[in-house]
Amino acid sequence: MPYLTVGEENSAPIDLYYEDHGMGQPVMLIHGYPLSGSSWEKQVPVLLEAGYRVITYDRRGFGKSSQPSIGYDYDTFAGDLKTLMDKLDLRDVVIAGFSMGTGEVVRYLGTYGSERVKRAALFGPIPPFLLQTPDNPKGLPQSVFDGFKETITKDRYAFFKFFFDNFYNVDTFHGTRISDEAWNASFEVAAGSSAYATLACVSTWLTDFRADLPKIDVPLLVVQGTEDRILPIDATGRRLPELVKDIRFVEIEGGPHNVGWTHPDEVNRALMDFLK
Repeated sequence: MPYLTVGEENSAPIDLYYEDHGMGQPVMLIHGYPLSGSSWEKQVPVLLEAGYRVITYDRRGFGKSSQPSIGYDYDTFAGDLKTLMDKLDLRDVVIAGFSMGTGEVVRYLGTYGSERVKRAALFGPIPPFLLQTPDNPKGLPQSVFDGFKETITKDRYAFFKFFFDNFYNVDTFHGTRISDEAWNASFEVAAGSSAYATLACVSTWLTDFRADLPKIDVPLLVVQGTEDRILPIDATGRRLPELVKDIRFVEIEGGPHNVGWTHPDEVNRALMDFLK
């Protein structure tokens, strides 16, 4: 299993677990909170079959990567991504993120540019800016995130129950698009994540990406469910066309946050059309 060292905390290395499969144009897939790179299992086989090289990795604090108590901010996350991109010497890569992973995509392009990047894709995006402020009235109130932190501190497993029920809109799709077994698999991955990272990342969600977005100079695909309860579409995806020059925005009617699992045919079709 390949690992890449991206830093150090005291005497311990900070290692990212990654997987690199196939040949052809590289596609880098960046997972959402609180999952791991394995959450792309309904996209990876489709991309490999179509002749792409597919790279996934686990964000620090999650999956099989190290669980340090430092580095839970998007400048560090984008730096980790750059280290992996440089290590693999990727060229003409497509970088795609889901949920929290969309922040890495946008911050990477805003900070390091598109020298290595051909296209980018955001699924269930967190940009442009999630926090409600006087100059960002479409954001969500600070009290929402304070409530998340309080619940995580008290009982993060109870928080995961609440989170995944709304991640998949279980009240709508249970037994049809999300099984008990798939829900449980997500819960188990989340339960194995760092307790510190689970809490620290809530503050990270409030990153302001409005200065990064105009710097994106590659074609951008955005896909989001209209019934996204984690990152409401009116506060996120529907705001992006006015902030990015070359964008294709696809709404999946009735889709929840994780449309990559519940609506894989629609998501894969949108991604493959975009890549072609």
